[in-house]
Amino acid sequence: RDAQAFGDKVRRADLTGVAEVATSLASTLIRFRPDVVTRADLTAVLLSLMENDDTKGAPPATRLWTIPACFGGDAGPQMAEAADLAGLSAAEAITALTATEVSVLAIGFAPGQPYLGLLPKAWDMPRQRELTPQVPAGALVVALRQLVLFANPSPTGWRWIGSCAFAPFRADRAEPFALRAGDRIRFAQTDTARIAALRDDADGLGGAVCEVTA
Repeated sequence: RDAQAFGDKVRRADLTGVAEVATSLASTLIRFRPDVVTRADLTAVLLSLMENDDTKGAPPATRLWTIPACFGGDAGPQMAEAADLAGLSAAEAITALTATEVSVLAIGFAPGQPYLGLLPKAWDMPRQRELTPQVPAGALVVALRQLVLFANPSPTGWRWIGSCAFAPFRADRAEPFALRAGDRIRFAQTDTARIAALRDDADGLGGAVCEVTA
């Protein structure tokens, strides 16, 4: 939360020479143009912003995404294992996941790929000891009280529990990265047939609905 809040504060300040502001799980990256502002001068301004609790203007509106997803079976073959580690039945785990609103904590590992959390403490499970050779694009995996929605087929050390048709990154979209740090996410349970059909959506959003809230 602190990293995201500081990132928003720097963006609102519209500082001369700043080219990009990106937040991670525990830090804020600020890229700047050294032909416009020196590192020392920019550092002094940033430290001043950090020490000043006042925000410049109103906080930005947040976005709430509702993303169709299915869990278990071929769409999430490690759902039962993850549920057992959380002390739940598979059905209870799916109910818990669809009832929990998570936030985009950071974008990373692959273009547009979100780390989502935090889940309740029961989901504070470790990564696997060995890698799963590959999960598909759209796979939902879980570990460390977080979900990751994979942007591309990839190996993973996290447990594959579900799938969706949402593409976090599409180069042909007006906004190639669909999600931003701070976006809120809810998963709406559906079945594998609907997820398969939603993969044909031209926008790559897989039936997701985005609502802007204050």
